Order: sequence, then structure tokens, then C-alpha cells
Amino acid sequence: MRRLIVAVMLLAPTLGLAVDDPPVKKSSTGICHAQGSSYYAQTKKFEAFKTMDDCLKSGGRLPKK
Repeated sequence: MRRLIVAVMLLAPTLGLAVDDPPVKKSSTGICHAQGSSYYAQTKKFEAFKTMDDCLKSGGRLPKK
């Protein structure tokens, strides 16, 4: 049962399931969006990160605006 819970938690962001909103989302186009930014709420397909630095280190980039 524990494995199932862990699997769901790991796959939830890629499946579009609502888990707690992560502090930073990296969109499918590689743009890092922090909570409160213009496109954060609109970003549905994303990889979650705890910090902007982690997102950038993973190959993401800052928004142009």
C-alpha cells in the first residue's frame, strides 16, 4: 500500500492531479514559474520543484517577462 501511495505522489504532477501546489513549476516548454507569477496558475503540465534554483539547475529557464 505504501508503494502505491508513493507512486501516486510521484506521478500526480505528470497526470495533472492536484497535490499541494509546489513552490515552483517547470512547464513542458522548460519555463520555471514561481507561485504568484503570471503563468503559475495556468501551468497544468509541469514538473514540481521546491526552489527556483532547483528548477533552473534541472535545465529550466526564467520567463522572458
